[in-house]
Amino acid sequence: MFDTLSDRLSGAFRSLRGKTRLTDADIDATAREIRLALLEADVNLAVVKDFIAAVKERAHGAELTGALNPGQAVIKIVNDELVTILGGQARPLRFAKRPPTVIMLAGLQGSGKTTLAGKLGKWLKDQGHSPLLVAADLQRPNAVTQLQVVGERAGVHVFAPEPGNGTGDPVQVARQSILQAMSKLYDVVIVDTAGRLGVDAELMQQASDIRDAVTPTEILFVVDAMIGQDAVNTARAFADGVGFDGVVLSKLDGDARGGAALSIARVTGKPIMFASNGEGLGDFDAFHPDRMASRILGMGDILTLIETAEKTFDAEQSQKAAQKLINGKGEFGLDDFLQQMQAVRRMGPLSKILGMMPGMGQMKDQIAGIDEREIDRIEAIIYSMTPAERTNPKVLDGSRRARIAKGSGTQVSDVNSLVNRFFEARKMMQSLAGGGIPGMPGVRRPAVNQAPKKKKGNKVSGNPAKRTGAPAAKAVEPAAPTSAFGRPQPTEAELAKAVGDFQLPAELQQLFNPKNTGPR
Repeated sequence: MFDTLSDRLSGAFRSLRGKTRLTDADIDATAREIRLALLEADVNLAVVKDFIAAVKERAHGAELTGALNPGQAVIKIVNDELVTILGGQARPLRFAKRPPTVIMLAGLQGSGKTTLAGKLGKWLKDQGHSPLLVAADLQRPNAVTQLQVVGERAGVHVFAPEPGNGTGDPVQVARQSILQAMSKLYDVVIVDTAGRLGVDAELMQQASDIRDAVTPTEILFVVDAMIGQDAVNTARAFADGVGFDGVVLSKLDGDARGGAALSIARVTGKPIMFASNGEGLGDFDAFHPDRMASRILGMGDILTLIETAEKTFDAEQSQKAAQKLINGKGEFGLDDFLQQMQAVRRMGPLSKILGMMPGMGQMKDQIAGIDEREIDRIEAIIYSMTPAERTNPKVLDGSRRARIAKGSGTQVSDVNSLVNRFFEARKMMQSLAGGGIPGMPGVRRPAVNQAPKKKKGNKVSGNPAKRTGAPAAKAVEPAAPTSAFGRPQPTEAELAKAVGDFQLPAELQQLFNPKNTGPR
């Protein structure tokens, strides 16, 4: 959603590179580019004016005096102001001191409240809570059925005593849901209310009645992040008619300009608490203003990436795989490689994962062109191997590779490419783990047997006058023959024994073994 804005801001900062000092003209020109970028992103005009004024004031101030790089200092100022207009800091969900905690969802029709109710329920369930979804949207056709389907997919129970489709009393349903939660020991109740088309006085009054009936701990206003500045007007209408405590941004993965996300927190004074950035039930998380500002400026979101990896990867399994790599005995096989690749895939689309990494903002086109089906082909190739072949890919000769290619529906060249890349990757990871980079921590360098140092004899002065008074040097017996490095010269018997006992390492032995036809 913020790709266009990120590109425009990057272009504005590009002109500041290499400058040792910033003039007033530089600051004004950069502020003008940032203003145009925000207006094109459909950010509220009042928010843009406040943002530009704050950036110019800080840039003209004393903050740049001690900066090593004025251009980087301006980027820091813009980042800080973005965090400010996005809400400053993350606001966690409040829970009632006495369960159940009641969360009421409100918003326009079509903003994605019903799907978001299922996402919020799954998120709370993953946090260790026992949520109950309440079908209080009895106005929209099949809204109750949709919530039941979403709840079943999320593994969350749904309270739906009325069929909906224009019949039933939503206020009574909401009131009954509290009794149901108390009797069945649900600690969180999520009430899905009917959407409103614009400012509808009757439905606004209905939402107020539901609020008064259940006394919600949190009222969350669901906003479609793709509707631009109109989201601000709608939020004001809901704030006056019903009131809300926080904002939830839905459809944040869309291709719109994202002005709602940058406007609504500043205009309404309410924090953005959650964000939905995909169609899957797991594409939902708490909103962090500092991380979103970092993404907009193309600096990635490494903290979210780490949190996603911690949720996805099996720590014990990853530790075993790492230990196999460190051992350096070829124990890390294609089975381990497949498990790690599948764990990465569970984190989400590769384009999304790479987009969180710092510096990837300059490679949007390459990331967008990633073919997710390549992972399917890799899985098919590995699954077509026998367990022994996955454990030791070195046994894969030509006939085995032809059989694997036929079984996986690929070409032999695809099998060769996968095996070669696996060996290269394993070798590199073993080196990084401490097996072959001198000077790196954890590297065990083999001990070298050094010859004992010879004791120095009597020194003879180079001064002839002093040399005449020096004692006569002792006679020294002839030394045994030595090599060029001062070591004792071995006898012919010792040389023959050393040659007979010499063995090449296993990796090099393959290169001199004419019977070896496997990969090298």
